[in-house]
Amino acid sequence: MKYLANLAVLLLLAGCTTTTSENSIAPRGHWTPEQARAWHAKQPWLVGCNFSTSTAINQLEMWQADTWDPVTIDRELAWAQDLGFTSVRVFLHDLLWEHDRQGLLRRMEQFLQIADRHHIGVMFVLFDGVWDPFPKYGKQREPRPHIHNSGWVQSPGADILKDPAARARLKDYVQGVLRHFRNDRRVQVWDLFNEPDNPVPQYQEVELKNKAEVALALLKDTFVWAREVNPSQPLTCGVWIGNWADPAKLTAMERCQLEESDVITFHNYGPLEEARKCVENLRRYQRPILCTEYMARPQGSRFDPILGYFKAEGIGAYNWGFVDGKTQTIYPWDSWRTNYTAEPPVWFHDIFRRNGAPYDPKEVSYIKSVTAKSP
Repeated sequence: MKYLANLAVLLLLAGCTTTTSENSIAPRGHWTPEQARAWHAKQPWLVGCNFSTSTAINQLEMWQADTWDPVTIDRELAWAQDLGFTSVRVFLHDLLWEHDRQGLLRRMEQFLQIADRHHIGVMFVLFDGVWDPFPKYGKQREPRPHIHNSGWVQSPGADILKDPAARARLKDYVQGVLRHFRNDRRVQVWDLFNEPDNPVPQYQEVELKNKAEVALALLKDTFVWAREVNPSQPLTCGVWIGNWADPAKLTAMERCQLEESDVITFHNYGPLEEARKCVENLRRYQRPILCTEYMARPQGSRFDPILGYFKAEGIGAYNWGFVDGKTQTIYPWDSWRTNYTAEPPVWFHDIFRRNGAPYDPKEVSYIKSVTAKSP
């Protein structure tokens, strides 16, 4: 009995210790450039893709229990490993946390296990300002034939984004996810908000008129919430339009993104010279730079030569898309207004067909030739 009594006390103390530890996490500040460079020096070259399973039309379908597909994830990440990819950028959604937080954490853990088996780390994206502003949890619609990202959804949706009372719910999501994985070596970066102020012309009739304003307020809050959890990984939010040559002409959103990020991230879908200008202008922040979206073949943004340039400059590189699937991003953005009835003559994004055959074998050979030389 004495043993049982002592055991009960020890268990009680252990429980108290765990609770106190979680509640007494000291917030951290914005990393200095020196801290960011020290983190970067310990990483492999971060090269990979924006990853969504070919069987999912959007973030919800990828992560919800009924459509969770670890078999496809494992198969497709094996192809990523074969290319020499060391990282993938993966989108989450606040509705996943609201409806099934424990299930989401379990599936994130399983995803990290699969990726780690393939020697691939993960950059998670918490919020997204692009495409359909009215997400719904549950069964997702089928793709509209031949249309780029016909079912991708924003996070949070417009109804939540415009409601100040919803901030507590979103804070719980941000801190709940980061707290669980804040010291997980398999998580390389937290991307807090993808293109927060994107006006999404395809949904212009229903988009919030003050979207940029309310999205900026949420982004500022999210940086605060994330730092309160003190993650060991860097926080970022990528600038996505222009080349940011003149600091005096930055928007309020761009200033927040660039001044609050621990590491600098950006998007560019133009040819090499445009990507080069972005990199040269962003060097002024003296922090590691990652390009978290590029590669749109008809626009001149191609692996050859841009991937080689990023590698030579030590810039992280994540192309959009991987396997042709329900997102239908082999079709261009103009598929929303131009009628396509078959596969486009030149794929916009993506590298592989669903059977693992490369869209362009020479392109795959080039990617491997660059990643094989990675430090």
